[in-house]
Amino acid sequence: MGITGDRACIYEILIWQLIIILLAYDNICRYLAQAYPFAFVSWLLNVEDIEIQPLPTELSLEPIRSDALYLLPNRGQILHLEFQTIPSSSPPLPLRMLDYWVRLYRKYDCPIEQVVIFLKQTKSPIVYVEQLAVGRTIHPYRVVRLWEEDPTPLLENPALLPLAILARTDTPEVLLRQVADKIDSIEEREEQQNISVCTEILARLKFNKNLIRQFLQEDLMRESPLYQEILQEGELKVVFRLLNRKLGNIEPNLQSKIQQLSSEQLEALEEALLDFSVKQDLINWLENYQ
Repeated sequence: MGITGDRACIYEILIWQLIIILLAYDNICRYLAQAYPFAFVSWLLNVEDIEIQPLPTELSLEPIRSDALYLLPNRGQILHLEFQTIPSSSPPLPLRMLDYWVRLYRKYDCPIEQVVIFLKQTKSPIVYVEQLAVGRTIHPYRVVRLWEEDPTPLLENPALLPLAILARTDTPEVLLRQVADKIDSIEEREEQQNISVCTEILARLKFNKNLIRQFLQEDLMRESPLYQEILQEGELKVVFRLLNRKLGNIEPNLQSKIQQLSSEQLEALEEALLDFSVKQDLINWLENYQ
């Protein structure tokens, strides 16, 4: 028997919230890589005191966007990072890596070090593939499986603490406590909040939510501007998806009003829209909230 009416809308909300959570993992890693380029370059290339110039991540031709690109002028090299939560993708990851390489080399004409970082432990053979091999075309790239990585160097850099939570350990709770203690020692408040958010989100790939809350300060996370931004972006996507499904295309002027809503108002709209039947219901609701 199919799902109909309000139950279908509730089901839709749950599905989209799950999708948003999955997307959040990659978005968190992009944020870390863009906000802390030196941490990633020094970790992956084992270098210190190096000049780094972040590059635009959108590549030419039919646009595709990489996760992080750094130009290292004194090495005459580009470092390209891709974060993966789910091993499979379309097109397949090896083909994507070749596509990235060709576009980058065409534009910058210099050596390119490509690193794929897999976040979630899996037995999929895809995470052990480190090259594209088709006929006479061989294109290698480097693969980092975080669950095999020593957490020690990651624990030494605040920007890499969210990745340390996913590193190799025989005592996961001890590692969680180590990361939490390191976060507590970050002096700058906003950085501490943002690193806490990133750690809490990535920790969901490995730990039970109740266990996470035993070690990480939930109030610290909720105070973070980054958390509010992620939360509001996710809620907006859910609301627009459901409104378009229930009422048809939403005009730009209404979209603009919805985008100005706070997180609390978006949550209220998620519940209220279950009772909407025409666009006037949405207009009336917005007039009452603005």
